[in-house]
Amino acid sequence: MNRPSTPLPPAAAQASRPKSKTLAAWLAFLAGPLGMHRFYLHGLGDWLGWLLPVPTALGVYGIERVQQLGQDDQLSWLLIPLLGFTIAGCALRAILYGLIDTETWNRRYNPGADAQAPEGRTGWTTIFAIALSLMVGAAVLMASIAYSFQHYFEYQVEEARKISQ
Repeated sequence: MNRPSTPLPPAAAQASRPKSKTLAAWLAFLAGPLGMHRFYLHGLGDWLGWLLPVPTALGVYGIERVQQLGQDDQLSWLLIPLLGFTIAGCALRAILYGLIDTETWNRRYNPGADAQAPEGRTGWTTIFAIALSLMVGAAVLMASIAYSFQHYFEYQVEEARKISQ
């Protein structure tokens, strides 16, 4: 008796395609705040990939509020750093992807492949992704922290001024 063949579940179909470390690093750097690197590595069923656009969208909304309402909008003080921290976190993830050694990458993301498969190797394009992620991620993280602290302390000074009068 022949059983009808059942289609592979999405996770099994995803596991058969080799995953490139270089592409994952670039996706995390360029489109990480939208979750593209998570979808590439784990498929469309990855719930963390679907959550990443939320702080990104909230941060963009905070930028729009500042443009419409000005610097005194306190809600934007909370929302804008969400975008910065998400970008910095995705840049860190790109760095981590790029620095994983070949055997570990292939064991984790290409389980059926040879330990030295070319998808897990580090080339110059991977190194450029790491370097750019380090530069941009650090700059965005420092800017987000500076923005948050500046507005927090300005708010504290203004409240102290109101109390003293």
